Amino acid sequence: MIRCIVVDDKPLAIDVLKHYIDKVGFLELCFTTTNPLEGLDKILQGGIDLVFLDIQMPELTGLQFVKIVKDRCKVVFTTAYAEFALEGFENDAIDYLLKPISFERFYKAAEKAQFVINALKKPIKSDDLIVAEKEVPYIFVKTEYKLVKINTAEILYVEAMQNYVTIHTTNEKIITLQTMKKTEEQLPSSQFVRIHKSFIVSIGKIHSIERNRIQIANQNIALGESYREAFYNAINKD
Repeated sequence: MIRCIVVDDKPLAIDVLKHYIDKVGFLELCFTTTNPLEGLDKILQGGIDLVFLDIQMPELTGLQFVKIVKDRCKVVFTTAYAEFALEGFENDAIDYLLKPISFERFYKAAEKAQFVINALKKPIKSDDLIVAEKEVPYIFVKTEYKLVKINTAEILYVEAMQNYVTIHTTNEKIITLQTMKKTEEQLPSSQFVRIHKSFIVSIGKIHSIERNRIQIANQNIALGESYREAFYNAINKD
């Protein structure tokens, strides 16, 4: 059972979500409020898995709310403003529901939340981690105006360029505004390895290694001394 709350400054919006939650067998509604500070207090007390959260609210916006909550529970944003979608996903929201919300769309978000939350509750074994890393077919990265989906199998290497990061794929170069650290966290460590403060490479795309130079496609990339041991450990795994 997924224990959830609803935080929205519009009572009618809360009524709609209460009705939808009552129709979903795996959701348990524990609390509703029009005051985001009350919702925040409820989550900080513990025991809440999921919050259906409005963004435009007095005293505390939904985006400010999630920065305080951090990883204490998962979030599904519910809002009438599509322009906040990108920032919502940057704050690790499970989904972003645009009002008026249909039950069909709500149910899809609830199913997604159930999958994520149950996976987090499940005891993790070392074998599960290996399998999970292999099952990362794509990532989403932030460009100037949108989120772009990139197939991890097509990534050759990632390059840090001052205030942005360039992802080199077999087909194109994608410039993203996110940090190198964020990009490294998205990529499965079984397939990608940091070889320099400015480079992450796909292990499967390496053509050759000569001294401290790694060749991928037509590019020769320097292997940083401080990354050397971790790199060879990564490519020599069974």
